[in-house]
Amino acid sequence: MGLLAKRLEGLGTENAFKLGDDIQRCLDRGIDVIKFNLGAPDFRSAPHLNRVAIEHLEAGNSGYCDPAGILPLREAIAHHVETTRGIEMTADRIVVTPGAKPPISYTFQTYVDPGDEVVYPSPGFPIYESWVTFVGATPVPLQLSEDRGFAFSADDLAACLTERTKLIILCSPSNPTGGVLSRDDLAGIAGVIRERCSPDVRIYADEIYEHILFDGEKHHSIASEPGMAERTILASGHSKGFAMTGWRLGWAALPSPEEAAIFKQLNINIVSCVPPFLQEGGRAAYEDPATAATVADMVSQFEKRRDWVVPALNALEGVRCQMPKGAFYVFPNVSGVCERLGIVEAHSRLPGASRARATPAGMLQMFLLYRYGVATMDRASFGRIGSEGQHFLRLSIANSMDDIQRGVARLETAFDDAAGFEAFLAEEGLF
Repeated sequence: MGLLAKRLEGLGTENAFKLGDDIQRCLDRGIDVIKFNLGAPDFRSAPHLNRVAIEHLEAGNSGYCDPAGILPLREAIAHHVETTRGIEMTADRIVVTPGAKPPISYTFQTYVDPGDEVVYPSPGFPIYESWVTFVGATPVPLQLSEDRGFAFSADDLAACLTERTKLIILCSPSNPTGGVLSRDDLAGIAGVIRERCSPDVRIYADEIYEHILFDGEKHHSIASEPGMAERTILASGHSKGFAMTGWRLGWAALPSPEEAAIFKQLNINIVSCVPPFLQEGGRAAYEDPATAATVADMVSQFEKRRDWVVPALNALEGVRCQMPKGAFYVFPNVSGVCERLGIVEAHSRLPGASRARATPAGMLQMFLLYRYGVATMDRASFGRIGSEGQHFLRLSIANSMDDIQRGVARLETAFDDAAGFEAFLAEEGLF
């Protein structure tokens, strides 16, 4: 019997946070680091929402509350779901959580047994794959291709489904690619699920970026398709669209009150409840008319940054970058850079264990951070299984335009510095 539980061997991480240790080392060396790693809006939560939370806190609304969430917020969320997805929703099917990550874990704990198959997008939010392996399920990554805008078709999903499929994860708009599933895409996907899956198969619809779409795109949800509302766990929250990352406000809309009661029970066992004064601010995000203009202004700024950074990246030798339709990330293909700097060849020379842990894009990521002060994320940070040979970086454009422009200028210099990369390998000993 060892000290640690064996299941911890299957627990992954989110490298956007894990990279913080490396960033701190660079800061301690006096390096000015431009942080493209975290998906956190550089906007602050709106003053009209802050005032509501402050008023409730000062009024003493700081005790325990309903573990499912205060009723006024759950009613506001239910109304939001009804008006934006066109489906019936009631407060007894809503559970409020500390951020939008808990619904992921609650879904796995509620529906997935060891050996069950879970289909999830790759590249995708890394916590999906982490929970698949942690609960002993069988991972079935649905590989998203660059040449199709990182979307996928009904046929692609059908190829992943078997009689052991228990959970299907969708994320649109997508982290890390910014890909968006159209209404036609979702109609086809829903058709395959109705035809191929039993009613007990659940769809986890991660729609945390529902407010952040570009070029006039509108958000569409799998829950809106016929027969899907009764199969779908719809998850979203306040972090991205309302720039309320530190408030830790997320929610899940469940297919039935009975399933919501299980999520409430998990809240009781893990967090008790979300502070009620924060929930009151979260309610105002849905109910105060001032919110719409605040969100629209933020999305407009993200779109302007996207419109600048994608052509700028495509102008760099060895880089190919798609134009994302939503979220606030760009996901350039850096295969040409990895070849030009000798990173692919250097990776092949690593000892076996080191070669298995590292990737060429990951080596480029560390070179950019330690030598040029640019923090990015590599492809393997968004699903390692099946990602071999895919050389991408994710850059968050939830940064000021000045930082984005300075960062791209540094990338241009770094991508031409083969000698610098060789020196980095020899001096840092990171791999």
